[in-house]
Amino acid sequence: MADTGGTGIGSVLVAGRGPMACAVIRAAEALGVKTVAVHSASERDARHVRLADDAVWLGPAPAAESYLSVPRLVEAARRSGVDAVLPVPPALAGNVELASAVVAAGLTWVGPSAAVLERLGGDGAEPASEQGFLAVVTAEGLRYVTPVRRDRDAGTARVSWTPVGWPAAGAPDLPRAARRLAEVGWRGLVTVGIDPDGALAEVSAGFSLDLAVLERAHGVDAVDLALRCATGRLRAGTSTPPRPAVVAQLRATLPPGVAGRVTGRLPDLPGPVDAEVVAVGGYAPGDRVDGWYDALLATVSAGGPDTRTAAGRVADVLTGLPETGVPHDGAAVCQVLHHLAAD
Repeated sequence: MADTGGTGIGSVLVAGRGPMACAVIRAAEALGVKTVAVHSASERDARHVRLADDAVWLGPAPAAESYLSVPRLVEAARRSGVDAVLPVPPALAGNVELASAVVAAGLTWVGPSAAVLERLGGDGAEPASEQGFLAVVTAEGLRYVTPVRRDRDAGTARVSWTPVGWPAAGAPDLPRAARRLAEVGWRGLVTVGIDPDGALAEVSAGFSLDLAVLERAHGVDAVDLALRCATGRLRAGTSTPPRPAVVAQLRATLPPGVAGRVTGRLPDLPGPVDAEVVAVGGYAPGDRVDGWYDALLATVSAGGPDTRTAAGRVADVLTGLPETGVPHDGAAVCQVLHHLAAD
């Protein structure tokens, strides 16, 4: 398929699942890029599969034998005839073996090279620090730098937001090591954690769960940025001033290994990259929530003139959700959002 969006890539294998894969597929479609989804035996009819132009079966339900299997992912890319492989979760985007195998297969790897990932010890996991920043790394340096704060429950991000007072306070004060990401060859999206004494804690590639903060803050599309970085076609940044933003993640609270069935509609508000509120649901009524995987149900993000307004907009979407058929942490997430909106 010809590239009609100017990214230099006509088709891409979207390596991932759930709401984040749905968001990536939706964004790629808007860019005119053909998408091929991947799925395990238990997710043949998952929403990310239905949204994609095509889909490839990877293997049995366990993630190690399907979504996280390097040989199966590379073979799926070969069989589907795509131009590139776009890893969605940090666990894949930071996988040195996968990055190397994709390039060896003659395909474009959308993310930092295997050599850079190995040198920096890409964490391959969502940053656990309570503070950090998001950015796009080019040969010229960091762009769309967005400081972020995170509320966490048992190490899992529930709500992420730009600090109160940003962007009026100006560019964030970054660790010196962060400024060297471009020098060592990192290219594309990056999510960084900063420890309490200001040093670099984690560096992750891929579509971290709080990357929507960068999108709403700058009115940009992370998929477009990632594809253009991979082909050296990233355009000059716009002069639009950044603004505060908030993102929340809605998760099922089913016991580990227990499956469920979604019976109600989850938040899903597609819109342009500069929309005030964007929501992406990973499931539709009737879909099965598989007990094998982290049950992230939906993500909701918003921008606004200040952090309180952005948090209120996200809370409005998640407050008083109708019966979804599976238990979720919406009430706890809304408590954090209401706190941000009040203070």
